[in-house]
Amino acid sequence: MKERILIIEDEIKIQEILTEFLQEIGYVVDCSSDGIAGVAKLNREKYDLVLLDIMLPKIDGLAVLELIRQNSDIPVILITALESEEYQMKGFDLKADDYITKPFSMNLVIRRIEAVLRRTQINEVANKEQQTITHGHVTLDKNACEIRIFGNTIPFTYKEYELVKLFLENKNKVFTRDDILNQVWGYDFFGNDKVVNNHIMRIRKKLGENFIVTVRGMGYKIDT
Repeated sequence: MKERILIIEDEIKIQEILTEFLQEIGYVVDCSSDGIAGVAKLNREKYDLVLLDIMLPKIDGLAVLELIRQNSDIPVILITALESEEYQMKGFDLKADDYITKPFSMNLVIRRIEAVLRRTQINEVANKEQQTITHGHVTLDKNACEIRIFGNTIPFTYKEYELVKLFLENKNKVFTRDDILNQVWGYDFFGNDKVVNNHIMRIRKKLGENFIVTVRGMGYKIDT
């Protein structure tokens, strides 16, 4: 499915040109003719990118961009007749993703849209990868605070989850019982250090006996 694009532009002719070209190559396009209507649409609907004019009625495009950035990182490309460096700097300071001056080539607009969407998709994948750690058939999802085996979520206590996360984030590193107590239970823990053995035993029952390896006389690790 092609991405959804919102055009916020008060010149109807430019709206029509952009809409025709973008729809022709498969994008789903909506339009707004002033800043307030554009912000309202963004609050109601989900879009993948915004083409935003600066000189808009009611509130200008820079104010619209500032409102967007209060709660969204949706890609925004400014399209405007204002080509001075001052306006371009203002746009980028407000975290615009690109800046195109009028009159423009539609081929250029399409290439810029494709480039911004491609960067956004790469960043989303990278962020998602950073939030998950996989080791063999085990995946830890930091966003969901879940541990999955072959895609199936396994019930874990908070301390068990923190223990697994510690080992997965430090593969091949050996942790002594004291290391584990300090990093998972905290430096003010005064209980019996056998609590570590008990938690590792329960984790092995859930994830497999060889998931956490005992390093004799030293401690525990995940062996890569």
